[in-house]
Amino acid sequence: MAISLRTLDDGAWISVNDSRTVGASDVWTLARGRFCRCEPAYVLLEGFTDVGVDGTSVIAGAVGRCLECGRHDSLERLPVGRVVDGEFERYESSAVQSTLEPSSRRAGESARQIPPERARGGEN
Repeated sequence: MAISLRTLDDGAWISVNDSRTVGASDVWTLARGRFCRCEPAYVLLEGFTDVGVDGTSVIAGAVGRCLECGRHDSLERLPVGRVVDGEFERYESSAVQSTLEPSSRRAGESARQIPPERARGGEN
């Protein structure tokens, strides 16, 4: 079963099957070193830049600011949920998350990038 993923409202939402599911205004708890040196980092997401699937993980690109140190930066591979039996299960933003490393990479290869939404037609 295919799941439709896209960003909506200038990156304010991730839509799953045409339903606003993950909002950018949540504070995400991130493991140390993934965004800044805070342990853990409490990052207020300001917007999503893209969304895609890597295996069973739904990952997003996002921009946010650490509430402790003030660092403003982007996240390339933030896991926001997973696909189980063809259904989307959202991760809680308060649970400690880490960004995903590319699932497989040979020496010298660059990481797989999520194609821009307009290149995917809004579905993955």
